[in-house]
Amino acid sequence: MEEYRSLEKPEVSKMYQYFLIAGILFASFNLRPGISSVGPLLGMIRDDFGLSNGTVGLLTTLPLVAFAFLSPIVPAIGAKLTNELAVTLGMIFLTFGLLIRSAPWVSLLFLGTLIVGAGIAILNVLIPGIIKDKFPKKVGVMTGMYTTAMGLTAGIASGVSVPLARQFDWVWALLIWATPAVIGVVIWIYLGKAEKKENARKEREEPIDKEVKPIFSDNTRIWKSGLAWQMATFMALQSFVFYVTLSWLPEILHSNGFSESSAGWMLSFMQIIGLPASFLIPILADRLKDQRKIVIGIIIGMLFGFSTLLFGHSAIMMVVATAIIGLAVNGNFALALTFFGLRARTAKDASSLSGMAQSLGYLFSALGPVIIGAVYDVTGSWTTPLIIVLVTIVLLLFMGLLVGRDRYVLD
Repeated sequence: MEEYRSLEKPEVSKMYQYFLIAGILFASFNLRPGISSVGPLLGMIRDDFGLSNGTVGLLTTLPLVAFAFLSPIVPAIGAKLTNELAVTLGMIFLTFGLLIRSAPWVSLLFLGTLIVGAGIAILNVLIPGIIKDKFPKKVGVMTGMYTTAMGLTAGIASGVSVPLARQFDWVWALLIWATPAVIGVVIWIYLGKAEKKENARKEREEPIDKEVKPIFSDNTRIWKSGLAWQMATFMALQSFVFYVTLSWLPEILHSNGFSESSAGWMLSFMQIIGLPASFLIPILADRLKDQRKIVIGIIIGMLFGFSTLLFGHSAIMMVVATAIIGLAVNGNFALALTFFGLRARTAKDASSLSGMAQSLGYLFSALGPVIIGAVYDVTGSWTTPLIIVLVTIVLLLFMGLLVGRDRYVLD
């Protein structure tokens, strides 16, 4: 098995450990607000620019397109620059995209959203590999912290978007999320410099083979793994459900009598109530060799929640459905990220698996918000879109039962 340096070894400084944990948390703080803050504002943006539901759905789809096309090459970028420097680059892209997206012009709105997606794509792929590398014995705990922090800021972003937009403007409601991104840039600049110094020290003390090898050579093996393809399909289906929910749940609730502000806070509630699942499921999954029972439990919750959205119309039923959906979709997302570490023997394999699965997964899921928005435009009802989501969840069950078995890619 490949040897790699871990933060669990005593020679690594405590200061670096603390900064790395802070860096992982601030990276996770920035993975969702750039997208989740948009969902509650889609109606305002649509009306402001005179767009259709299908077109405005691109604001949640464009980041997924960036995830799809950049994810396969991100491991190579990390190998070339070091993961820390590559994450720093991703944070800079994310910050720049948030800034120009907030300009009140529709062209920059879409361009900035695409750049935001490019930055998030780099973080999405490399953080699981960094966790596997630096915390190989604590993958579940670190992934749980990572996904919980991600869900917390996503929930806050969803909830405050409409109040901020009404107090100021939807442009300012989007711009505010550049603040944690700037802090993240500063932390990862430090980490990138520290890792560069450590690599230089190791090279002086332990001369290494200078032979230059193609950086894509090891990464191509993952595309021949059946388990990796199953992971990619699992990622695609779960992302489809998650981003459709993130984009259109406020509109679904609004159509059932909730005000725009209340619907936005319900999306926030959905994500915040899912935080315990985001934290606990990776820890539980890490302790089990076979995760199929976890998959079954999550899918049952999803089916119940979305069925209640479809058939129930009272406010109480909508709240219950939103809570169950929050636990299920956030738990499933955390499980998918945990699989990148659990189904790979090394950090390099984890990054390669993450890159491939997220590439193909997001390529498919990018269609979700646009398809659902377009179907609603045609039918004028949320019935058919919700049926599409339920069918997707059934397919997700079958793939989850395959991925949940105790196996490793490239074995």
